[in-house]
Amino acid sequence: MKPPCDRDSGGSSPRGYRAAVLGSPIAHSLSPVLHTAAYAALGLGDWTYTAIECDEAGLPGLLASCDGQWAGLSLTMPLKRAVLPLLDRTEPLAIDVGGANTVVFEGGDRHGYNTDVPGMVAALAEAGVTAPSSATILGAGATACAALAALRETGLTSAVVLVRDPARAAGLLMAAGRLGMVVDLRPFDSGVRSGDLLVSTVPSGAADFYAERSRPPRPGPSAVLDVVYDPWPTRLAQAATTSGAVVVSGFDLLLHQAARQAELMTGIKPAPLDQMRTAGQTELARRASLPSR
Repeated sequence: MKPPCDRDSGGSSPRGYRAAVLGSPIAHSLSPVLHTAAYAALGLGDWTYTAIECDEAGLPGLLASCDGQWAGLSLTMPLKRAVLPLLDRTEPLAIDVGGANTVVFEGGDRHGYNTDVPGMVAALAEAGVTAPSSATILGAGATACAALAALRETGLTSAVVLVRDPARAAGLLMAAGRLGMVVDLRPFDSGVRSGDLLVSTVPSGAADFYAERSRPPRPGPSAVLDVVYDPWPTRLAQAATTSGAVVVSGFDLLLHQAARQAELMTGIKPAPLDQMRTAGQTELARRASLPSR
């Protein structure tokens, strides 16, 4: 198929392109709201973006079913690593990180990208965090690998990583080697160093232990990025705010990585960040108001 849009001349896009976010579970994803808002702002009213339940076993078949009407796919866990051997071309960053969260269909090929890393860098920079002196990461999964790459972009060459089970950190250590980052693995209940940028890549509630440790008068991190976006604020974010730390939410990360995905899939730059932000915040406020929450 031809690229969704003429990337050089700004030509109009073909009609009816499709895109989707894949994962399991996926019904909670905010990505359809963000991408649909981007399409509306860009005048791509005939583009669609949906959420599709898909696990690792179903990924090869789903990719094979994507015909010329598909522009691209967003991938959540557990698919970021599983997709790598199914791609025709993978950008070096995604290879180094060990995961691709974006597939773009071009010329019949599947091109893999990682937008978590530039999304994280952009979210931190938007909050004024551009050159941290040191950093600690909670967790050792795919998002932690992306965090290592993002920290490298800020100028760091090492990070402390707190894990529950060191035996499950093999993927992170391999990514660190490819990225040229030095990792100091420590137990999950270790303390966070004062003044660090703390990046929590663990699920909602898993970082509550650190929330109490971050409250005054105890020394805490200078900035916190918590990848959780719903429910928000997390206890960790609340404690960081109370202590005067800079707080970056998972929504900020999701927004910026989705903007990069929209650029890759549509070929139009820059993505309409303000419209995407407003749509996402409105949806999160709607969800927060639901009686069942």
